[in-house]
Amino acid sequence: MINPLDKIKKLRGRSWKELRTRGGQAVSVYSEQVGLSGGLPTDDQLFELIKKSQFGTRQITAEILFQNFYESSLISFFPSFAERDKTLELFRRHFEEKSADYFIEKANQLIEGRFDLMGYKNLHFGAAVDWHFEPVSGKRSPIKHWKQFDELDAEETGDKKIIWELNRHQHFFTLGVAYWLTGDESYAATFVRHLDGWMHQNQPGMGINWSSSLENAFRSISWIWAFNFFRNSDCLTPEVFKEALKFLYLHGKHIEKYLSTYYSPNTHLTGEALALYYLGTQLPFFESAAEWRETGEKILFAELDSQILADGVYFEQSTWYQRYTADFYTHFLILKTLAGDEAPKDLQEKLAERLQATLDFLMYITRPDGTTPLVGDDDGGRILPFSRTRPDDFRPVLSTGAALFERGDYKFAAEALAEETVWLLGLEGVQAFENLRAKAPEKDSTAFVDGGYYIMREGWAETDDYLLIDGGNMGALTGGHSHADNLAIELAIGGRTILVDSGTYTYHESKEMRDYFRSTEAHNTLTIDEKSSSEPGEKFSWLTKAETTVNSWLAQDRFDFFEAEHNGCQRFSENPATHTRSILFLKNDYWIMRDFAAATGEHSFQLNFHFNSETDPQIEQAENTAPFVSETYGDKTGLRLFTFGDNGDWRRKQSPFSKVYGEKTDAPFMQFASSGTGAQEFFTFLLPTEAGLEKPVVFETEVVGGRAFVVKFLVYWDLFIFADGDRAVQTEFFDTDFRFSWARLAEGERIPEEFVLIGGKSFSIGGREIINSQVDFATARRFGNKLNVRARDNIFSVSLPQQRPKTLILNDLDES
Repeated sequence: MINPLDKIKKLRGRSWKELRTRGGQAVSVYSEQVGLSGGLPTDDQLFELIKKSQFGTRQITAEILFQNFYESSLISFFPSFAERDKTLELFRRHFEEKSADYFIEKANQLIEGRFDLMGYKNLHFGAAVDWHFEPVSGKRSPIKHWKQFDELDAEETGDKKIIWELNRHQHFFTLGVAYWLTGDESYAATFVRHLDGWMHQNQPGMGINWSSSLENAFRSISWIWAFNFFRNSDCLTPEVFKEALKFLYLHGKHIEKYLSTYYSPNTHLTGEALALYYLGTQLPFFESAAEWRETGEKILFAELDSQILADGVYFEQSTWYQRYTADFYTHFLILKTLAGDEAPKDLQEKLAERLQATLDFLMYITRPDGTTPLVGDDDGGRILPFSRTRPDDFRPVLSTGAALFERGDYKFAAEALAEETVWLLGLEGVQAFENLRAKAPEKDSTAFVDGGYYIMREGWAETDDYLLIDGGNMGALTGGHSHADNLAIELAIGGRTILVDSGTYTYHESKEMRDYFRSTEAHNTLTIDEKSSSEPGEKFSWLTKAETTVNSWLAQDRFDFFEAEHNGCQRFSENPATHTRSILFLKNDYWIMRDFAAATGEHSFQLNFHFNSETDPQIEQAENTAPFVSETYGDKTGLRLFTFGDNGDWRRKQSPFSKVYGEKTDAPFMQFASSGTGAQEFFTFLLPTEAGLEKPVVFETEVVGGRAFVVKFLVYWDLFIFADGDRAVQTEFFDTDFRFSWARLAEGERIPEEFVLIGGKSFSIGGREIINSQVDFATARRFGNKLNVRARDNIFSVSLPQQRPKTLILNDLDES
């Protein structure tokens, strides 16, 4: 047993506020362990905790509390429950029998004691559930005081995530929906059996299920939802409700006492605050209710600035936890509105503004197929299992946001009304969603500079091309939910998601698996010497953290351009290196990516490309080309990858891939590997292919002062030049000192018809000077002998020379 004085001594050097908080927690833990506090209240003690003024002269009984709860919830809880018949009609009308059958099937499994938890399917706990058993490892957690568990150690307990997910009791929601749909009391009986069994097996403060305040928070929310689902069931009696109230009171006090203010001030803290707000608004008859409500509200408002960056990105650099945060604040906003709480106007406005900023980010990173890239950690959890959508489909929160904020762009991205919106907003919310006119978001390609995410997309059609770049740093705090994914990309071609993040899979199964999934190799970026850009430490910390610097971001009608570098390989004790990645997106065409490793000495280099598990890329070789990667799928748009680098070759592997926590499969992993001494440079062309059309090919050709590539794409011959010095590169078509120059020739033409130029000051065609001053970009289109040029601050036309240049490059290729 830990003496509180010993614990307090470890807090030296902290702020007085933190010292006081942590010291108070240490004393509380000691008091619980020696039996001075924390026990289950008797009936008389429970009634003493009730606010007497709310009941007048009436004697407080279980029946009175039962009745008061339901009278209050008609106003304070989500409106779908106040109009049950209308909600059921909406549910059946909008989601047909598939959703109804899904919930009924899952509820029937629950009756048998079979649970789906995160990526683990059909885990069997038996009809009499053992709430301390972890079936994957076969381990049962011992019954001891919650503070005696080591949260990061799985040796004693197995994967705590699995136990905690079970004990969140979010399956009560599934039982509740099935009960509403069928009226079958067996679902209510299962709820009560599970509730009663849990209370008997989890005496206050004892066991693994009290060890995390966040888990207490989620469980409290689940119970409150369940009470509203089963209000008309004979199985849920006032006596059962009274016993549950005792535990909910202890949950509230435990959360309040052991808030994660200094331990995990992330979604742990906001989730705990939300639960306090739930308890304070839904159980108003407790003397502690006002304090719970006030504490929860205060934290949630304060964390708007701490956890949500100015551009709406969640501060831990995890899209899954971004979704968590959006959910927490959506529930808070709705409950606060129902409670009639009048917060200061500036706080109310900030809540609406920051929640919309959070939703904006989720909207803009949504892929054409409706899924969301899982950047950073994915813990598989949700606030409640509102629907049967796949785990990486975050559109339901946009559906609710559309109704809340009258945002037609959210409706467009959501595509359809979500079940979640029905449960949270009821008939009025559904009508608000239906009355909205959907409109595409204002921007296609966009940047979230504070969070470090850059999205390149053609548009918002389901068949458009899309690329996401992670140009940010490690997340806040210890970077615990971040991955070593600096400059990684994810890609969709023709609406098909092709290149993906490998996922998370596990926190606790093994250190090896934990570190692999968050390693640089598990992401679509460059590794040097097979080392991660950030060096992992413990399961939720890092020994070193790479820092990314974004040097350029240009989003234009015809193209997007991104360039950034990170210093993660500067830590190498011998021959440090810096990785720079540049990406040029020629919209409606393809991407050109340059990776440059500024290094000394000898290194190995690996360009990593992780394919969706549903794809089957192959290494191929066309006539007179180097080997390349080809991915096709029936008549769908496919992908060809051409990479050019010294001494490099393609390797096809299988690598672990996880769509959701706990689930792991093999997926294709293509790697372009090379080695060399000194600085190394790689050019990769990511080219869409279409069934029935000629497949693109890429050749490198020689020029002085740079690199030159010819791309045969559809009916065009495109020329790409990279100039790596101040000296202009001379070609048969033009002279340029721009770092990136791209030109397009139509079939049968001998003068390019289109140009894209990035970063330079000199460009001429046939001796005619076009640009003679520094510009960050320029685009040009030729009409006859007129060239129309547009730079950032200048638009002009130039007459071109009449003579046609000799096309040595193309002739040489034709003859080869």
